Amino acid sequence: MIELMLQAEQTLGLGLVDQAERLYQQASAADPHNAIAIVGLARVRLERGDRPGAHELVLRALSIDPENTTALRMEARLREVLAGEGRLVSAPPEAAAPVQRGLVARLLGRDR
Repeated sequence: MIELMLQAEQTLGLGLVDQAERLYQQASAADPHNAIAIVGLARVRLERGDRPGAHELVLRALSIDPENTTALRMEARLREVLAGEGRLVSAPPEAAAPVQRGLVARLLGRDR
């Protein structure tokens, strides 16, 4: 799975959007809870100029992993851009007020 994700990332970096999309879709199909693959698909949508579609995918990634920092940043920026275009979108509850917790606190259960 890691090799597939690395290949998708490299392919997108080279501007091979269709190929990158296929690779991210394969990764997402193999593991539907892979928020990183879904963020990759959102990046593909951005490359194609589909900001609303990218925002939808980022929200999906956040529903899987509310602490995914890349998805949180993308969601906030896309919400801002879409609002600037006159499109009203609301932030997911997790993204509206992300909780910063340390690894040790989470492991010890002291983050609640």
